[in-house]
Amino acid sequence: MDQARLALLTEFDAANTLSLSPGTLRSWRARGKGPVFVRLGRRIAYRLEDLEAFVRAGLTHGGPERG
Repeated sequence: MDQARLALLTEFDAANTLSLSPGTLRSWRARGKGPVFVRLGRRIAYRLEDLEAFVRAGLTHGGPERG
């Protein structure tokens, strides 16, 4: 298995990657929103490829902004 695929980001690093606060990621997880994450016991982690997919899913070509 490719080692790059096993690299996991902490909640803090994932939040920094997305320019968000860790609290935003926590809130999204509680509401079933946000990027896919991995739960390893009590630890929460994110794969970079899942963060990239989350960003790609949010791409738009204009139009009204929604909150």
